[in-house]
Amino acid sequence: MKIAIVTDAWHPQINGVVRTYENVIENLQRNGHQVSLITPLDFFTIPCPTYPSIHLAMFPRGGVKNHLESFGLDAIHISTEGPIGHAARAYCKKKGIPFTTSFHTQFPEYIRMRAPIPLNVSYAYLRNFHGAARKTLVPTVSQQKRLQARGFDNVVVWTRGVNTSMFYPRPKKMPEQKRPLFVYAGRVAVEKNIEAFLDLDLPGGKLVIGDGPDLKKLIRKYPSVEFVGFKTGIDLAEHIASGDVFVFPSLTDTFGIVMLEAMACGLPVAAFPVTGPIDVIENGINGVVDQDLQKAALTALQLSGEDCVRIARQYSWQRCADSFVSYLEPINGSAEKILNRNIYVENC
Repeated sequence: MKIAIVTDAWHPQINGVVRTYENVIENLQRNGHQVSLITPLDFFTIPCPTYPSIHLAMFPRGGVKNHLESFGLDAIHISTEGPIGHAARAYCKKKGIPFTTSFHTQFPEYIRMRAPIPLNVSYAYLRNFHGAARKTLVPTVSQQKRLQARGFDNVVVWTRGVNTSMFYPRPKKMPEQKRPLFVYAGRVAVEKNIEAFLDLDLPGGKLVIGDGPDLKKLIRKYPSVEFVGFKTGIDLAEHIASGDVFVFPSLTDTFGIVMLEAMACGLPVAAFPVTGPIDVIENGINGVVDQDLQKAALTALQLSGEDCVRIARQYSWQRCADSFVSYLEPINGSAEKILNRNIYVENC
């Protein structure tokens, strides 16, 4: 198939959305599919207010239209609700072209932390955006149920994967660290609830891997915590594998790929009982979920790394890519006339 993936989140951003599509696209191409990627790199952008590391495309409608009409597409997937996603959605609706979307981030909760906008207002906006899609892909059953409870009626589960050839147990890269070593990896921002981890009274040491708008403030506030900034690839895997427990304090993530990566490295996960953790953690086996995060972290110390690895290996990016293709909506004959070209729709 010739597949267009439209996303406002792409390099140089480092986050779960980008990593998901990096791995999915790699597996799609390995399976013979052709992927046309429409990202902010194709447009003039400006920094997002309050979040300058995220760049927003300016006036992308013309460029999105030209891109979609030049590739001879079989299916269109819109990943994000930003300017590029809106441009692609508007084009598809105008031309009567079916498309799918995905729901990666609980933006209403994120926005609520930064501005006094009621959740109902934000969710109404998102329900309208995704309501035009044939299917909206979400990473977990619990997230599916959350959206259905808010009136979304086209939601299907599209889980995630982990690269076990990169993330696996290895010798501790940081043997000099205080033990036990509790690790966090991800964006250093208020919506990740990271201070719930940093405030814990835990033995040993704490390691924070990642960058974000709150990094400088937290370095000053928590001088005993080691902040090592962004890490990628093998360097990231080595730092995670150096820990003893992975702490995932977020209350608003829809999944948390880094939990799978930590488990694949042999680290049990401590988390709150919320969407994401409750979908991948078998309580008392590969991690602990508890309203008391300190209790969860201390209890997780007693768990087997082998069980963590075993469960993580049940998630593969190949399976994720296959699932993605199965949910796509082929462009039909009516859309072929609208786009004024010949489209051959393969049987997926």
